[in-house]
Amino acid sequence: MNFLQGVTVLNLASVGPAARAAQTLADFGANVIHIVPVSAGVQIAPEFYAYGAGRGTRRMVLNLKAEQGKAIFFDLVRESQVLIESFRPGVVNRLGIDFDKVHQVNARLVYCSTSGYGQDGPYSQRSGHDINYLAMSGYLDCSGRDREGRPVLPGATVADSAGGGMHACVSILAALLAGEGCHLDVAVCEGVLSLMSLHIDKYLATGVANTSGSDLLTGQYAWYGIYRCKDEQFLAVGAIEHKFYANLCRLLGLDRYVAQQYELSIQPQLRKCLQDLFLSRERDHWTALLADQDTCVTPVLSVSEVTSDSHFRQRGNFQWARHGSHGDFQQLGRVLAGADRGSDTHVGKTPSDSRNILSACGYSATDTEELITLGIIE
Repeated sequence: MNFLQGVTVLNLASVGPAARAAQTLADFGANVIHIVPVSAGVQIAPEFYAYGAGRGTRRMVLNLKAEQGKAIFFDLVRESQVLIESFRPGVVNRLGIDFDKVHQVNARLVYCSTSGYGQDGPYSQRSGHDINYLAMSGYLDCSGRDREGRPVLPGATVADSAGGGMHACVSILAALLAGEGCHLDVAVCEGVLSLMSLHIDKYLATGVANTSGSDLLTGQYAWYGIYRCKDEQFLAVGAIEHKFYANLCRLLGLDRYVAQQYELSIQPQLRKCLQDLFLSRERDHWTALLADQDTCVTPVLSVSEVTSDSHFRQRGNFQWARHGSHGDFQQLGRVLAGADRGSDTHVGKTPSDSRNILSACGYSATDTEELITLGIIE
């Protein structure tokens, strides 16, 4: 379902939270135009398959430092409903494309700025990446530890994806629903603070600070953790509710522990019993025994196993894409609820859609070719 059909989004970012937000909006039917600066500065060009391989997105290389390039930009602004940028705070002002300038041209446009720490404050000019925002928000301190006691790196870009990309999408959609132009200051770190609310609110209310292994969700109890199996694969156990915990104990012959779920004194012993049991057989044996028996036990799948999993395949989570140089390849499809999961093969990123974009804005073919010759667009 193309819920956002008719909404035009100008995206000025190639990677990170802003790019994720733009791709999500495209998956819901928005007309996303990716504006790529002629000089990309420190921005990293993503791999051909990344960020949905440009699914549902058109691309224009534009010189924003040239007056003619800026004029084109504002022509696009007049026809758009959303703008997303991820420059360091202050850069858009120097380019002359800041919210105040844009608001004068299109007062109803939702202007979304994504940055690590926000547009103001002591840290606003700090550079950073996913690991830094997870570190500053308390996320890493509440994560597991490696053998040397260091917080472990997560297996996904949690800050960029949820703290930034999803954060931006929710805020943009709320602003569109209100029908008012505004400036959204999306700080990735604050998005991660929202994800950490259970831990932060507990501390603010009680003075008790959670860390790795000190709380139910950080590994305090044996029935919420990860266990190694005989084949060096792993199981995830999350039997929080007593019903699920009791099922787990009975199926494993550990009935003696059923009434002691929250007794801290027996957790080391129970953890050892579970680990010894799981080490006696392969992961898939335990998955077959436990996964469908209301125990909240699942296998820890590798990425390759995820892409071949029958459940995800049956629900249409993957689709085909086609790239001019790399040929056909599979990718994660439009998996969010309400997005069209059609089985169509989409054409991946193209070098430039400038001609079509400018034609829709009323530029003649002659004008467009002149702009290409002058290096204003590519």
